[in-house]
Amino acid sequence: MKKIILILLINAALLAGCQTRPPNMHQLHTQSERTPSSKPVILLMADSIMDKPLQEAIRNGQAPAFEFLITHGRYYPDVVSSFPTMSVTVDSTLLTGTHPDQHRIPGLVWFNAGEQRVINYGTGLREVIKQGPNQVLTDSLLHLNNRHLNPDIRTIHEQLADHGKESASINALIYSGNTKHKLVLPDSVASLSPLPSELETQGPKLLSLGVLSQHNPANQWNTFVWQSYGINNKFSAEELKMMIKENRLTDLNVVYFPDNDLIVHRKGPETLKGIREMDQQLQEILNAYGSWEESLKQAIWIVMGDSGQAVIGADRNKSVIPLKERLGAYRIADQNPPAAGQDQMVLCVNERMAYVYLLTPDLSFEDVAEQLRQDDRMDVIAWKENDGVRVRAGGSEKTLHYNVNGTYVDTYNQKWSLQGDHDLLDITVSEGDNKIQYGSYPDALQRLYSSLNSHEGRYLVITAKPGYEFIGDGSPTHVGGGGHGSLHKDDSLVPLIVTGTDLLPHSLRLVDMKPWLLQLLNVKND
Repeated sequence: MKKIILILLINAALLAGCQTRPPNMHQLHTQSERTPSSKPVILLMADSIMDKPLQEAIRNGQAPAFEFLITHGRYYPDVVSSFPTMSVTVDSTLLTGTHPDQHRIPGLVWFNAGEQRVINYGTGLREVIKQGPNQVLTDSLLHLNNRHLNPDIRTIHEQLADHGKESASINALIYSGNTKHKLVLPDSVASLSPLPSELETQGPKLLSLGVLSQHNPANQWNTFVWQSYGINNKFSAEELKMMIKENRLTDLNVVYFPDNDLIVHRKGPETLKGIREMDQQLQEILNAYGSWEESLKQAIWIVMGDSGQAVIGADRNKSVIPLKERLGAYRIADQNPPAAGQDQMVLCVNERMAYVYLLTPDLSFEDVAEQLRQDDRMDVIAWKENDGVRVRAGGSEKTLHYNVNGTYVDTYNQKWSLQGDHDLLDITVSEGDNKIQYGSYPDALQRLYSSLNSHEGRYLVITAKPGYEFIGDGSPTHVGGGGHGSLHKDDSLVPLIVTGTDLLPHSLRLVDMKPWLLQLLNVKND
């Protein structure tokens, strides 16, 4: 999902038929705080990379760079992502070390109760056109990092700067930091938008985001319309290679490789194409040091995914769940204009997850849940109840209620109270010591609880079973391919490769990556 902003830019360019202005070039800042004996940390995020296809590519000899890093480091196949498993939420968790109940980015699409409108950072072209490209551009380019991301929660970029360290962000959509930057819109977009051609934003010392903000002059050949204006693997690799060759790496360098996501969406989770292509870029990056062995001496390497993807069935009539039809008894608001007084409900679809907002007090969660559970393609159906969480499931009469601070303790030393059918979330409780073990829904209690407390409003969280995805008012579908968003392990588990350090995160969860990264850089997590 790293290309969501560029979907808008591509559309605008095609409509305008214009050439883009010269790319926004900045002078790279040489990091100054890191001593020659300390290693920079290079964190490569590979969108939708998963353990099974990665291992197959290595066995087939199609991923020698991945294999090299694994052989000379450590490999963990099942790091738990954030929830919903959508890029903006996942990235916010990575950079803040918090769940959505604290960082306040609940998904790619959500309903802002205070403004009475849907926030859409750019899911699909039809939704964007319906809502209005200008509003989506404003939300994604300005509000996402500078307003919607909780300003009271410090990102890793901000904390490093506070301690005299420098950091870089290449092609990451979440990048909030202490340094002012300008994002320069291409002429083809600026000519169609009331937004100023230059937008001010806050980021780390070095911010690179496709054609909007680039540093390597040679990268202008990787920023054309058909190359997603620079939000692509080649652009990311070229920016990083220049930093390596010119000895301009910062203390922490976060680099996103987005291409695999769209490939998996089209071809399904078993495809190796995106892994092969990223491995080629990774080989070039390692070669920038002169030899692969030298690259290990000069940096700490971390390569990981952001979310997985589940298979979506090839039969559209079965694999796509039309929420408007399922909830047809209610008056459902259009995404644009904002919800009106007569509307009862707003639907915000995030692929295999959705928020269902109840706008009128006469609607009960139980009644809506009863409508939803009639469809056995539904997986988890949940809402807030008595300060806790009520869980139902499609095609089932079972129910579960849970809350924080109970007598049950899970794998991550989080305490919970539980009443009802544990198997709704595939939870096993050991008799005698009340230990919770998770099955098909990793860290389910915390991740679901945080999503239900991530923003204001009365809403249900629903997910689809593997093989299925939701469709809303113009949202994209991935029939015969792959999709993510849900709580299920298919969407939630990602691999992690660590080379060059013996330090490990507190637990194998994305939410625990930030304090670990700070520890690697000798910075206190205050």
